[in-house]
Amino acid sequence: MKISEQIRDYAKKMLEEGEVKQFIGFEKGRLPFHSTPVFITEPGQVERLIWDDYCITNLSKYLVNFSHEDGKTALVVKGCDSRGIVRLIQDHQLQREKLVLIGIPCQGMKDSLRFFSKGDDSLLSPGGKCQSCTHPNPVLYDILIGEEVKSVNMDRFKKTEEIENLNIDERYLYWSREFARCIRCYACRNVCPACSCLSCYLDQHRVDWHGKDPAENASYLLTRAIHVAGRCIECGECARVCPTGVSVMELNKKLIKDINELFGEQDAGVDFSQTHPLCQYHTDDPDDFQ
Repeated sequence: MKISEQIRDYAKKMLEEGEVKQFIGFEKGRLPFHSTPVFITEPGQVERLIWDDYCITNLSKYLVNFSHEDGKTALVVKGCDSRGIVRLIQDHQLQREKLVLIGIPCQGMKDSLRFFSKGDDSLLSPGGKCQSCTHPNPVLYDILIGEEVKSVNMDRFKKTEEIENLNIDERYLYWSREFARCIRCYACRNVCPACSCLSCYLDQHRVDWHGKDPAENASYLLTRAIHVAGRCIECGECARVCPTGVSVMELNKKLIKDINELFGEQDAGVDFSQTHPLCQYHTDDPDDFQ
């Protein structure tokens, strides 16, 4: 049975029996290379549910909107979606008992946004978010559809090290150009499972609170990167949705690389027992920076 058919069967059964209040998955968009999130609340709507190579969106952030409502929500999860859910549960934004997770191992997705901008329609396209995925299988689920897949071995910090190896003037020029492209649409913030504050300082309506010149763009992007340091699940959604192509994930990966070197290997959103490395204190912590 095809994955799409199994998803529909589970969704129909759960909705008919009242096990869940809604089912979040994917439906086909208006174009053949575009699949979009869909919210199903009636058994008669389940035929809209599909699964194909364009189900790239991380669905976990949508759950925050329903976290205080009664009833359970079912969600289709890839590896990145499931890591986002673990992260949100650890941040006390979600309750595990109110979720039913349909796990699907992921071979890598095609990105319709990348297709539009670069004409690239390949799985695991170079520069695409799936290229550096370390957990293609869901790390948290109630039902698993399909066989688990092997993780692709890759150097996830290759680009990070290339930037590190630039001299200080070259790095300054590189990041100045990146920051200057930011239009402050906040798409990177809105899509990020680790960026889930109920009240963001950027939404405070004060005159001159935060402008939009290149220096203040840098302040925004660096503040956000530090905010999610140690909590970023490396789903790559921030860079994928950026309309101007800012290297948002490279800021995150630099911090991930530094944290791994300073505190040991970290994998955010994988293990509930793994605590946030920047929210702990030990008397024997290294202080070589003093």
